[in-house]
Amino acid sequence: MRFSLASVLLSVAWLACAHSNSVTTYAPLPSTASGPPVNSEGFRVQSFGEGAYMLADGIYQSLFFVTPKSVIMIDAPPTTGENILAGIRSVTHLPISHLVYSHHHADHIGAAYLLANKDVTIIAHELTAYELSLTPDAHRPPPHVTFKDSYTLRVDNQTIQLDYKGPVHDPGNIFIYAPKQKVLMVIDIVFPGWVPFASLAEAQNPTMFIKAHDLILEYDFDYYIGGHVDRAGVRKDVLIQQDYIQDVYNNARTAILLSNSPPNATNPLSASTILGPIEAANPDNAWAMFAGYVDTLAQYCANVTTEKWLGKLGGADVYTYSHCEALVESLRIDYGVLGPFGVQPS
Repeated sequence: MRFSLASVLLSVAWLACAHSNSVTTYAPLPSTASGPPVNSEGFRVQSFGEGAYMLADGIYQSLFFVTPKSVIMIDAPPTTGENILAGIRSVTHLPISHLVYSHHHADHIGAAYLLANKDVTIIAHELTAYELSLTPDAHRPPPHVTFKDSYTLRVDNQTIQLDYKGPVHDPGNIFIYAPKQKVLMVIDIVFPGWVPFASLAEAQNPTMFIKAHDLILEYDFDYYIGGHVDRAGVRKDVLIQQDYIQDVYNNARTAILLSNSPPNATNPLSASTILGPIEAANPDNAWAMFAGYVDTLAQYCANVTTEKWLGKLGGADVYTYSHCEALVESLRIDYGVLGPFGVQPS
């Protein structure tokens, strides 16, 4: 018996409701957050021309290229599952010859085992191979071919450039570019029409996540595949998210600087105003004090940022707080904006 992704999500939502007396209601999504619907089987195939296709299930996206003799598959999300093959078969019955891993995370390549066989060559960055070796998983077979900086995959009439530019999301996350079709795929960085997933999309290195936007814009692309949500993106989507992230950065930085200023009627973020009540309620509990400090700054950042972006990007009221929290911490430890925890003038 087969279940569509929509039916699974509906069941999860029902279970959440059944175990909660109330469910948070968020702002309506802007129209730019929505893409074309999936078909009755739970997937959608979009052609970018000259043998390049996006395969989407409404939440996750993958990419494939058809040559005269075979198919090159990029990623294998488990939410798409068996529909990966169904999506390819809706275009061609040629066999899969290559499978490229964008990075090691299971939510993007956890269905690789459905495609892997002796005739499929798996390609990934060497750090992706290393990450996979730390948590061996039969659903994510190790790659046969790895590279360090760049790798050009040429199969018949298709050329795909694979570039590593640093840990923009996690170690081994690569830029996947098809110059003929001007398609760029970088997973878990830009979410067209939406704010990123929680905590800068779970980026291990916030500074590289921010830099990734500039790296993306160095490519000449007409279509951008971010790996998530409903639709493909264009250059404008990258620029919009870059502006949003810059606002989060600026507002988080302002919050830290305000916390290092004396308390007054217009500055509720002064460290003494924040920490005094927490210390009184939790004597000698340094973690309670610091958690309350970061939470207050992140909430200020989230309030200011959300006020501007609500209605412009989907989920602005869902995940902006988590991005603010991540950048308050990153500004402290990566950028050296320490506020009241830095060396104070005598």
